[in-house]
Amino acid sequence: MTGDTHLTDSRRRTLLARHGEALDLFTDRVHAVGPAQWGKPTPCTEWTVRDLVNHLVVEQMWVPLLLDGAAVEDVGDALDGDKLGEDPVDTWDRAAADAREAFHARGALQRTVQLSYGASAAHAYCAQMIADLVVHAWDLSRAIGAPERPPNALVEFTRHEVEPYADGLAGSGLFARPVQPPPEADSWERLLAQLGRQP
Repeated sequence: MTGDTHLTDSRRRTLLARHGEALDLFTDRVHAVGPAQWGKPTPCTEWTVRDLVNHLVVEQMWVPLLLDGAAVEDVGDALDGDKLGEDPVDTWDRAAADAREAFHARGALQRTVQLSYGASAAHAYCAQMIADLVVHAWDLSRAIGAPERPPNALVEFTRHEVEPYADGLAGSGLFARPVQPPPEADSWERLLAQLGRQP
């Protein structure tokens, strides 16, 4: 399958670099979860820490399948439910490694993937995955008391990716309504507020 063939080599390298950094950021936070913290609440009000990590694990499990040409209906309910098992950290590490490898495969970012809302260029899917990892790394950090500020390169990438459609995300049902940012909020904190998170 082919997607947008106008992806430049520079853009490809940037996407892969930011994706790797976002995976590393979330990995660091998963490895920091203490034994008693898996049931703690997160800024995603319906999710515990375990629920949040499970969501990201499943997102990574989708990557090789979608890049290999599978559609959502092909997978069915195979990835529903809790996939963390008895060793959530190891499960995350394996899912993250598989997703990283899939995006690095030759020509992967120039394919087309079939998402729940229709066809998408794989490089656009990768950009969405980066933003998802970065925002949820903030959620996990807040839940477990880890450092919350992502590296500047990931902050800028996520802002650039999300800001054009951030105001419409509350209507999707996947994000809380925007909140008022603090008067001294920087651009990252304003984006978090747009996504229903209190910086």
